[in-house]
Amino acid sequence: MASLTVKNIPENLYDKLKQRARANQRSVNKEIIMCIQEAVESRRIDPDEFLTRIKALHSRISAPPLTDKLLRQARTEGRP
Repeated sequence: MASLTVKNIPENLYDKLKQRARANQRSVNKEIIMCIQEAVESRRIDPDEFLTRIKALHSRISAPPLTDKLLRQARTEGRP
């Protein structure tokens, strides 16, 4: 595997990386690799394609549409 040295990281950015690493139960090195991987491998999603996929998924499940009213009711009643 290749190695990479990053110099002059601002202290506040490094602190945020440490917090993220701790929250994700990873080392700072692994967290940085994940951040780079997400940035490099991410791709722009076509909104029309995304909506088509959502509609196809929704047609396969038998659940009511998720509405603000339904969410408020669930929050009020609490989770089982």
